[in-house]
Amino acid sequence: MTNNHRSRHKQRGFVDNAKASDLPLSGPEVVARLATEPLHQVLHTLGTDVSGLPLADVGQRQTRYGPNEIAHDKPPHWTRQLVSAFNNPFVFVLLALVTISFFTDVYFADPGDQDYKGIIILSTMVTISGLLRFFSEFRSLQAAEKLKAMVRTTASVRRRLSASGKSERHEVAMRELVVGDIVTLQAGDMIPADLRLIESRDLFISQAVLTGEALPVEKYDTLGAVAQKSASIAAGGANANLLDLSNVCFMGTNVVSGTAVGVVVATGGDTYFGALAKNVVSHKRVETSFDRGVNSVSWLLIRFMLVMVPIVFMINGLTKGDWVSALTFALAVAVGLTPEMLPMIVSANLARGALAMSRRKVVVKRLNSVQNFGAMDVLCTDKTGTLTQDRIILEQHLDVAGDEQEDVLRLGWLNSYHQSGQRNLIDVAIIRRANEIGESVQPRAFAKIDELPFDFVRRRLSVVVANDRGEHQMITKGAVEEMLSVATHVKTPQGVRALDNTARAMLIARAEAYNEDGFRVLVVATRDIPAGETKTQYKTSDERELTVCGFLTFLDPPKDSAAPAIAALREHGVTVKVLTGDNPIVTIKVCRQVGLEPGTPLLGTDIEPMDDATLREVVGRTTVFAKLAPLHKARVVKALQANGHTVGFLGDGINDAPALRDADVGISVDTGADIAKETADIILLEKSLMVLEAGVIKGRETFGNILKYLNMTASSNFGNVFSVLVASAFLPWEPMLAMQLLIQNLIYDISQMFLPWDRMDPEFLKKPRKWDASNIRRFMLWIGPTSSVFDITTYALMWTVFGAGALYHAHGGDAGQVIMNSGWFIEGLVSQTLVVHLLRTQKIPFLQSTPALPIMLSTSVAIAIACWLPYSPFAGALGFVSLPFSYFYWLVATMLGYIALAQMVKTVYIRRFGRWF
Repeated sequence: MTNNHRSRHKQRGFVDNAKASDLPLSGPEVVARLATEPLHQVLHTLGTDVSGLPLADVGQRQTRYGPNEIAHDKPPHWTRQLVSAFNNPFVFVLLALVTISFFTDVYFADPGDQDYKGIIILSTMVTISGLLRFFSEFRSLQAAEKLKAMVRTTASVRRRLSASGKSERHEVAMRELVVGDIVTLQAGDMIPADLRLIESRDLFISQAVLTGEALPVEKYDTLGAVAQKSASIAAGGANANLLDLSNVCFMGTNVVSGTAVGVVVATGGDTYFGALAKNVVSHKRVETSFDRGVNSVSWLLIRFMLVMVPIVFMINGLTKGDWVSALTFALAVAVGLTPEMLPMIVSANLARGALAMSRRKVVVKRLNSVQNFGAMDVLCTDKTGTLTQDRIILEQHLDVAGDEQEDVLRLGWLNSYHQSGQRNLIDVAIIRRANEIGESVQPRAFAKIDELPFDFVRRRLSVVVANDRGEHQMITKGAVEEMLSVATHVKTPQGVRALDNTARAMLIARAEAYNEDGFRVLVVATRDIPAGETKTQYKTSDERELTVCGFLTFLDPPKDSAAPAIAALREHGVTVKVLTGDNPIVTIKVCRQVGLEPGTPLLGTDIEPMDDATLREVVGRTTVFAKLAPLHKARVVKALQANGHTVGFLGDGINDAPALRDADVGISVDTGADIAKETADIILLEKSLMVLEAGVIKGRETFGNILKYLNMTASSNFGNVFSVLVASAFLPWEPMLAMQLLIQNLIYDISQMFLPWDRMDPEFLKKPRKWDASNIRRFMLWIGPTSSVFDITTYALMWTVFGAGALYHAHGGDAGQVIMNSGWFIEGLVSQTLVVHLLRTQKIPFLQSTPALPIMLSTSVAIAIACWLPYSPFAGALGFVSLPFSYFYWLVATMLGYIALAQMVKTVYIRRFGRWF
């Protein structure tokens, strides 16, 4: 070991009396070495014990190591954000034009003819575009971090107030963990750091986030065969895999079932997960539909530019004979086709959407999911707590004959009271009911021996207790069919008898009758364990030969808001499907109570043998999916996506994590399991479908304002280019100087900055919306040439009425061009800006749909600047001349004609294609 490594380990305080030379060199080797060492030596090396660290020691270690966070999770430094703000294909186009303009206007120009104005304007556009995007995204990231801070993910640790103090259990934020902390785990917990297990019970960990393996793996605290595997890893063996260590749990994975206690051996960037993050392997999201949509539209416009600009260049060069001027003008046209503000408009819209959703108790973890939320057309949701009140009530405790029996509640209480896993609403309901009755159903003389935690395959939970005579009894509760599969006897009022087919059918029929009344049903069973078979640790194989004692029936009433929320989602084009692990009969009952027609349910056992093609065909016509395992839910989500749907998934449990990860929009709640909150894109601070409906509307409103900019800018720019093509073919000079075209484009783009504040028509919000580059292309080709009609009439007007043609015929050269330039500059910018009000809605502007105040002000200012510039002190430098006041009468007439024609074209377009945006 080098001196640097020795000093580093000593400084970190890992070593007390241990020799530094005994320690390995780096993170993976540290974990592998600590996995093989005896527990007392591991604790000694880490300077801790099973009681936990003293708080003073925790503070020192936090100062030394920093927070337990993956660096990739943090927002980039503002300097990186600033650089990335200019990383955009449109900015690259502008920079290329700056470079070409430098050579044409400065480098190769005569000393007296050098012109920096084009370079200055282009550079200004690049700077404004990049800075606006930077400030917008910087504020968005800051807001997103504040929103994420509202969702707190914690870990349960043992700590002491002082070195000699009593160990206490604390819930602390995961980022506050340090090496040496003693962490307790139960079902649903995220593994907060790399842990060496101290003790465990039936611990199953999902390592899918690291390995992609769907099935959980068992972890245990005994060394066993770990030593050989760990030695191979420490030695760098060719087949070594750190994840194979069975007594180490890794950060980012999650507990599926069981309980455990572990000591933190690595945090943050020193963990296995942290190493992946540094290599950009973890946290790399698959490109979403939003990302693909933006990219498709961007490259559509760039391809269009690559076609049109050479045509403009060739026509001007051939007709005017001045190829340098033709190149300069073609570059200005390229700028005119570039929607420079697209990145800023997108970022500003998403940020505004996220902030607006936060006011509706929706926390957006990833900004892009705002648009995906609006595009969602299928919502898959759990039943409990979403359609129901999330407050389960134990209604009845019955023997197998259907009579009230306190002994059944007594057994249920023993099971729920002594289980140490994630205490769910059913356990809470049992304990609450027992508290209401009193000590007669709360036997305290029993001591817990062991437990077999609940999992989603067995669907039952067992606790082994001993009475005051030391006799062991297994008490099991669980789903009806799963319980009957391991039961052999039934306890009737007449005594215990064999569970034959008749008795089994009777029990199933009774349970189904309770289900049809809206009750959830659990079976309670016991097994007296003979003295010769007692032990301190039991296995799931010991769940056998059980005697069914009775039923526990639970009621989870529907929420009052569920029915109107489902109706509102349906009205907005979102189909609700229920994916639950619960009984199909209960689920059907609840669905009908909330106005959701359940149809024929599809069970997990039905899905299991289906291939993907069959499942794709079935899911479209199915509303209720019941008795699902976690992987069944994920398969349903993927099948719906394969059918072309944008799928949202609302879940809060461990079993929901695979589906949350695969959905287009993963939605969880702040009271959900850690793994659910970490996986989700959006967190609800209130578990309500009404909150979802509000989020859907805001997502569509956000997306609508982005589409407005794209459609209006693309069609307007295309119209200008089409007008330029006509002018280039028939006019003796360009209808507008390159510099004037750039100024016009800059003023228009700045006026569009306020589009994120506009409102959308209610009709637009009724349906899910997706990116459609083909519709934008069609919109350009239909709406763009409309403006060209009046651009051409303006050419004719300036040529005849205002004397541009007479001056040219009298003097030749560029005589009359300044009049043409001034007239078309005003008309082009006014029409381009004014048409925003027409194109922003499919209704009649101002009469049926009024824009937001920021849009009114920005477009009014842009029109005022357009009319003022030819009369301003800068007119001469910019190549403008003052026009007679009569020009504005013609301008008003032109605008009225343009608005009338554009409205007619819009009406025909909507009738033909059935949509506007």
